[in-house]
Amino acid sequence: MRYSEAHRGRTFILRLEDGDIVHETIENFAEQQGIARAALTILGGADRHSKLVVGPEQSRSQPVVPMQHELYDAHEVTGTGTIFPDTSGKPVLHMHMACGREENTVTGCVRNGVRVWHVMEVILFELTGTDAVRKPDPETGFELLVP
Repeated sequence: MRYSEAHRGRTFILRLEDGDIVHETIENFAEQQGIARAALTILGGADRHSKLVVGPEQSRSQPVVPMQHELYDAHEVTGTGTIFPDTSGKPVLHMHMACGREENTVTGCVRNGVRVWHVMEVILFELTGTDAVRKPDPETGFELLVP
């Protein structure tokens, strides 16, 4: 385990709007507000054709081949995530979201494009006093958090 200590900075309340792409909208907001690091929670609706990364095709294979799931209709969602900068300083959102409709639920990463269905609410807690960053990991190909 690796860790660093952080402090809470500003708190933002956001309402994403119909058609917004979650990760693009939040990353753009973070960049505009000078937010490099944050924790956040989200709830609302995801539109049909939203895409989630739902795991690797095989658990321990190299290279990692991600699976994608496309939502077949509007879904209720809740999610949690973090923002940390990549090595160029760009804020990058890593968020997992559970999307449900009737008795079906799928959970995955929003990176491939989750589109807002009418509204999503976000509470974003800025983190300060840390240099934590996402760095490329040659073994997995992921950008891993280095606290």
